[in-house]
Amino acid sequence: MKNISRTVWILSLVSLFTDTASEMLYPIMPLYLKTIGFSIVLIGILEGVAEATAGLSKGYFGRWSDASGKRVPFVQLGYALSSLSRPMMAVLVYPLWIFSARTLDRFGKGIRTGARDAMLSAEATPATKGEVFGFHRSMDTLGAVFGPSLALLYLYFYPNDYKTLFYIAFVPGLLAVFASFLLKENNRAPVKAASRVSLFSFWAIGNRVRWLIDRWSWAYWCLHCSIAAMCFCCCKRVRPASAIAW
Repeated sequence: MKNISRTVWILSLVSLFTDTASEMLYPIMPLYLKTIGFSIVLIGILEGVAEATAGLSKGYFGRWSDASGKRVPFVQLGYALSSLSRPMMAVLVYPLWIFSARTLDRFGKGIRTGARDAMLSAEATPATKGEVFGFHRSMDTLGAVFGPSLALLYLYFYPNDYKTLFYIAFVPGLLAVFASFLLKENNRAPVKAASRVSLFSFWAIGNRVRWLIDRWSWAYWCLHCSIAAMCFCCCKRVRPASAIAW
């Protein structure tokens, strides 16, 4: 652990708290949306728009972070928006409000990801990049185990009380925001980004589209389990198990 700096520890804890909050809700999201009147088609459109917002905004805000020479404000704002969006989804059930809240969550992810990864890279040397990014990823994945496990425990005692989970998830999200304010900005010169679009950009967009197609199936699988009257605990238990395997 001697190669893990203070900044890496903070970013890893922030990711741990954030993923705990996100993964508490991700498996139950399509089921909650179904209970408030969303059709299967509308759920698909919502998830598609939300994930596309995250994927397409990462490059823009990553470039903006490079151009401004700042990292910490993007990280703090991104985590704050995602944290704020979770209780918003439980306050009102109007489709436009739900679309706005869900998109805000993914927009926050798009804002923070590039700057956060750049901070991690700056804390590593060529010899320690694997250790630094591996440590951060392990903490992130640990949150993906904690989140569904806590949600499963809650729903065991309070079945179908999905709405309360959105308020509970606000707590680890708030801890992530508080932890992000411990980060310190390293002085660096702004970088003038190239205006030319490279072939790599098209490859990155194509790869993102492929990833989105792969991701949508989880939401529909959970929803199908509910519609087919399968045990909901099966869906919830598979999520932490898949995180451990990952």
